[in-house]
Amino acid sequence: MRSEQEMYQLILETAEKDKRILAVYMNGSRTNENVPKDIFQDYDIVFVVSETAEFIKDKEWIQQFGEILYMQYPDESPDYPSDKENFYGWLIQFADGNRLDLHVETVKHVREHIGDDKLCKILLDKNAILPDVYESTDKDYWVKKPTKEQYLCVCNEFWWCLNNVAKGLWREEMLYVQDMVNYHVRKQLEKMLSWKVGTLTNFSVSIGKSGKYMHRWINKQEWEIYLSTYFTGRISEAWEAVMTMCDLFEQVALYVGDKLEYQYNELEGKNARSFLEHVRQLPKDAKEVY
Repeated sequence: MRSEQEMYQLILETAEKDKRILAVYMNGSRTNENVPKDIFQDYDIVFVVSETAEFIKDKEWIQQFGEILYMQYPDESPDYPSDKENFYGWLIQFADGNRLDLHVETVKHVREHIGDDKLCKILLDKNAILPDVYESTDKDYWVKKPTKEQYLCVCNEFWWCLNNVAKGLWREEMLYVQDMVNYHVRKQLEKMLSWKVGTLTNFSVSIGKSGKYMHRWINKQEWEIYLSTYFTGRISEAWEAVMTMCDLFEQVALYVGDKLEYQYNELEGKNARSFLEHVRQLPKDAKEVY
């Protein structure tokens, strides 16, 4: 596997030799000092160019970066908007284990958008065409303090969506249950946990994508409980995990509410949980909910 130094050297030498490439900058985790380095970190590289068409048309030019195992062309997807004339990318997995997320971007576009992501580091600027950028920081991704309305809305969304989980579990519709839990209910629990991290750190850290760094700030027991809320395809296991989610959410919501001086709606949680427990005991041949 090529080293970080070798990859940077290849990227910069390629840019230096190609007159069409005017500048190079980098985004992503390699610009973030708070992210631990490991062998799976991508190289998120942008080549600033006069126009993108030549690079898109030439199917061979990216071969110079190494043996390609497989790749993706995100701007060719029919389901997502793209602006090929100004910004185009290749996501490349190399045979040696390295991954390069490479984009070409026009000068006009980069001048308008380089500040959109503060995790940015300029690697090369041949003719001083790029605007000044702030020192790379993950500040845009820090947990943000919720308003009272946001706090209450997350509480309500958590408890309300469990209504759908309950009927899905009673019907033994596991695919529906998994979607409702992971795309709706869990997102509210994750937000509440992130706000707890915020209160512990004065809202000055990022918990990472999908909360992957949350374990750095919440205690080990709480983290283990959170992990136990992930379940497989067994209905009985799902019920246990969902009830654990309820316990954890209420505990954290009370803590966050106390710290931020927001009144948690205990009656809402109590009634929602009571409904869950009732449905859990409901016979499969029941003719009425109550």
